Amino acid sequence: MFSNMHLPRYERIWLTIGIASLFIFLIILGTLAIGLGLQPPGHMKTVPPEQVRTSAPFNNPALVQIGPNEYKATMVAQMFSYLPGELEVPAGSTVHFEITSPDVVHGLYIPNTNVNIMVIPGHIAEYTYTFKHAGDYLMLCHEYCGAGHQVMMGKLKVV
Repeated sequence: MFSNMHLPRYERIWLTIGIASLFIFLIILGTLAIGLGLQPPGHMKTVPPEQVRTSAPFNNPALVQIGPNEYKATMVAQMFSYLPGELEVPAGSTVHFEITSPDVVHGLYIPNTNVNIMVIPGHIAEYTYTFKHAGDYLMLCHEYCGAGHQVMMGKLKVV
């Protein structure tokens, strides 16, 4: 393999071992990926941006209880507000956010939590978070969305 190169014998041996290991790794990885049917995630849900306001469930954005201490927040981020703009849940509740945008890129950021969602027009973003502590939480847009960006906020009240 490396007979025409002027490398010391031990370097040729280790170079051959390294390249052979790489090929073996790639063959095993490829075989497992094909055999197990592994694919990159492709479960993204979409809705045409011009139809967000007329497509269920975004035509009626709301907070709905779906189980004991479990809620689904269907939201629309639009210039320069969230629909609904205020949410209220009991402490210890798990909230499943489902949000999209009909116009431009927005964000949904709730300080002091792990909620940090990028909202892309037509893409349905989903995120789940459990609010363990009571208090008032701001919902802020953290992606610049135009001249009124600084006033885009909502409120989540945990009682």
